[in-house]
Amino acid sequence: MSSETVPAEAGEMEALKTRLKATWESGEYGHFAEYLERGALAFLERMRVVPGTHMLDVACGAGQVSIPAARAGAGVVGVDIAANLVERARERARKEGLNARFDEGDAEALPYPEESFDLVASLFGAMFAPQPDKVAAELVRVCRPGGRIVMGNWTPEGFVGQMFKTIGKHVPPPPIMASPVKWGDEATVRERFATGIAELEMTRRLYPFEYPFPPAEVVAFFRTYYGPANRAFAALDESGQAALHEDLERLWTRHNQGADGTTYCEGEYLEVVATRA
Repeated sequence: MSSETVPAEAGEMEALKTRLKATWESGEYGHFAEYLERGALAFLERMRVVPGTHMLDVACGAGQVSIPAARAGAGVVGVDIAANLVERARERARKEGLNARFDEGDAEALPYPEESFDLVASLFGAMFAPQPDKVAAELVRVCRPGGRIVMGNWTPEGFVGQMFKTIGKHVPPPPIMASPVKWGDEATVRERFATGIAELEMTRRLYPFEYPFPPAEVVAFFRTYYGPANRAFAALDESGQAALHEDLERLWTRHNQGADGTTYCEGEYLEVVATRA
């Protein structure tokens, strides 16, 4: 249990997971992720997926990594807690005739046998499960010996980490949930992958956020389509919503490198590549 959390009473963790599922099913992550495609493709390219690779995408969303991996010839399985996103990914795969299957499931209890996959990946997904030690154990369990576990995790210090911190000042996270951005801390990752891993490489990278509209509209876009922001705003009264919007707009404006009414920011993340023992 992380030192950042408090022990869960009976039923509290189940209630939290129900809440998290509702969070990710709110908004419309499939549309939200369309603006994140360039960074997702760069993440996938570095994985060097070859035809025939048996790949699991954990917390796959609407398939922003799974779908292009299947196009590259991988046999892909995607899993996510959000039923609507799983269905959207299935529909995308059906339309393209891809070798990809999508299941509803929990990153802390993956519904697959041991040593099932050559590659286990998660881009900004598994990091949001509330019990990270269980997640790490599951990622290792389903990966074959010599296979790879590859994660992209937002760092505490980076732009997205600061955005979560800003939201948390207005809507504090549940005390029984470990901070997701601890997955972006190298020392923490080494602790979580202390067992079952032969090699561990970590690299800090920058993820592009590109929008053809100004920061105020970016905040509104997040509020509408990004589940955590959608639920945070919904938890506040009108004045609280205005204050959160103002703080987030200020953050986006301060980091904006775009011009002519556009928005371009870079979010630091930790790319984790673990080789299964």
